[in-house]
Amino acid sequence: MSFQFATLGSGSKGNATVIRTSKTTILLDCGFTLRELTARLALVGCSPTDLDAVIVTHEHSDHCKGVGATARKLKMPVYMTPGTRMARDYGVLPNAKLIEGYQPFEIGDINVLPVAVPHDAREPSQFVFEREGLRLGILTDLGCITPHVLQAYSYCDGLILEANHDPEMLSFGPYPPSLKLRVGGDWGHLSNGQAASFLSLAQLPNLQHLVVAHMSEKNNSLAKVKLALEGHASALPIYYANQTTPSDWFSLSHT
Repeated sequence: MSFQFATLGSGSKGNATVIRTSKTTILLDCGFTLRELTARLALVGCSPTDLDAVIVTHEHSDHCKGVGATARKLKMPVYMTPGTRMARDYGVLPNAKLIEGYQPFEIGDINVLPVAVPHDAREPSQFVFEREGLRLGILTDLGCITPHVLQAYSYCDGLILEANHDPEMLSFGPYPPSLKLRVGGDWGHLSNGQAASFLSLAQLPNLQHLVVAHMSEKNNSLAKVKLALEGHASALPIYYANQTTPSDWFSLSHT
C-alpha cells in the first residue's frame, strides 16, 4: 500500500482525515461522535480498530468533539499540544501524548511535523506528514499565511488546503459583526483569495493531489471557490471536500 489519505468530512459541523500506510493509520481530528466516525470510516473501508493514534489540531469542537469517547473506547494514543490539552475538558484520556514546542515525532512509519499557525485557539497546530520522502500537508484553520507556513508546506506531494469564505459573502452574510471580524481576521480562517495566494507563493512542483477543505456553508459557494482557485494549480485536478460525504483515497507515490 502506498502513502494514502482521505477526508471523512470537512466543515464547521465536523472534521476528520485519515492518513495511512501499510503499517500505520492515523486519524487527524475527530469532530464526529464515535458512532458517526465509525459509519464514515466504513465508507472508506476502515474500522475504528484500524486506527493507531489520533492527532488533534486544536480545541474547537468541530475538530475534537469525539476525541475523548473514541480514545477511551479504543485506548488509543491522543497527540496534542499542551495548550490544546488544557483548553478543553476531554474527559479521561488513557494515553495522552503532548506535542512540546512543535517538535517533530513519529507514529509507526510516518514522521509527523507540527506547524504553528495563527488561529484563535490556545496552541493550535497544523501538520505535515512524511514517509520515505513523500510529504502530505494539511493546512486548515488559520487566518493568514506566514513565512513559516509557506516554508513548512513547500514541496508537498499532497495538500489539503482551507478555502473557508468569500469576503463579500461573509460581509453580507448572517453572522453577527463580532464573528465576521473573527472569521475574516488574521487569526480566523483563510478566504478563497488567500488560498489562491498560498498556491501561487508556495513551492509545489511535485504536487500530485490538491484537496480544498473547510468551505463555509453560509459564507462561501463552490462556484466562488472554483473561480478563485482556477489557474493556481496548473493542470492538477482539484477535489473539493464537503461536510457530508467522505472522499475516495488519494495515493501519493514517487513519480
